[in-house]
Amino acid sequence: MNKFDSIRPYCDADLQEVLTKFKHNPELIDIIVTYRFAHWHRLARPFLKMLTRWVISHHLSKVKTVREFQLLIEPYMQQMIDTTTSKFTTSGLDDIDLSKPCLFISNHRDIAMDPAFVNWALHTSGEDTVRIAIGDNLLTKDWVSDLMRLNKSFIVNRSAEGKREKLAASKLLSEYIYFSLTKEKQHIWIAQREGRAKDGNDLTNPALISMIALNRPKDQSFSDYIRELRIVPVAIAYEYDPCDQTKAQELHQKESSGTYEKQDHEDIMSISRGIVGYKGRVHLNFGQPITQDFDSAKEVAEYLDRAIISGYRCFATNVLAAQKTGLGDAEALVAQCTDEELARAERYFSERTAGLDGPVTNKLLAMYAAVIVNQQNIQRISGQTYAP
Repeated sequence: MNKFDSIRPYCDADLQEVLTKFKHNPELIDIIVTYRFAHWHRLARPFLKMLTRWVISHHLSKVKTVREFQLLIEPYMQQMIDTTTSKFTTSGLDDIDLSKPCLFISNHRDIAMDPAFVNWALHTSGEDTVRIAIGDNLLTKDWVSDLMRLNKSFIVNRSAEGKREKLAASKLLSEYIYFSLTKEKQHIWIAQREGRAKDGNDLTNPALISMIALNRPKDQSFSDYIRELRIVPVAIAYEYDPCDQTKAQELHQKESSGTYEKQDHEDIMSISRGIVGYKGRVHLNFGQPITQDFDSAKEVAEYLDRAIISGYRCFATNVLAAQKTGLGDAEALVAQCTDEELARAERYFSERTAGLDGPVTNKLLAMYAAVIVNQQNIQRISGQTYAP
């Protein structure tokens, strides 16, 4: 494993050193106290920090393996689902042979919750969790990097500069993905493109497929290599996006000024908002592993786009947004939503757009409407119908 030490997740041998750092990290303690005891008086903070440090040390002292660390987090994941979702459902997972490792490629709407929900779907089905691809741009703090790598994340080196360094980083990542799947028999999750689909258009970057295929032996065909990886398309749908306002504001700023400057640690704030924010209903649709013959990365990317977009479960928020913006033909879909669902979506948009400028509101609504437009485009091509 030495070759992959710079990017691999932490293993059991790394555990105690990392956990010791957690116990004595004042910033981590501050963040936990801030979120957990937000309504407590500030004069209680010193006591709460001391108590939090003791509780963390107590729980972590019992952890001896990475698996035990994940099981320690399990109740908090369950609590998050109970408090921030009204319903979590999946489809297609029972039809996949999970005794063989899969490379799950999904749309990307939320930094932390996309892979977390894939993990939860697998865990509650009695399967092992995935190794998660995460960009080093998100690891701006050492404790965040440690926490991610303890949770089976491996690092995508996006900060590499120069063609040689970028190519070397891509080759190492490609080799690691293949090694994880074929040698260590580990499931992997990776987003279909770098960065979230802030505009709601879930499109696979062919460069991702090209990177994955860099490790292909010269004597193996492209199609055979892609089939060997057992790529599974996953469509992740949120009824409500906790980050929709900030996404819409970013899109508007980029359109109006041509640039957008992120604040320091803005991605960390987005992670927090995505975790604690209310998401309503969440649905994951798992497709079948790719078995078709493809001659290029572009063909694979186009296939994944069709599979993900058509597998996306629309909610009343998507339908109402399409109706409000005039994007796509929403009228046929409105009848398939209940009056209660449409009223709930109307209340949500009224609350989320209150105080927003008109152009920002339009961006927010278009974000939700995009999937309707994309599904109907696929429908026109294939003759299939997709309903919420």
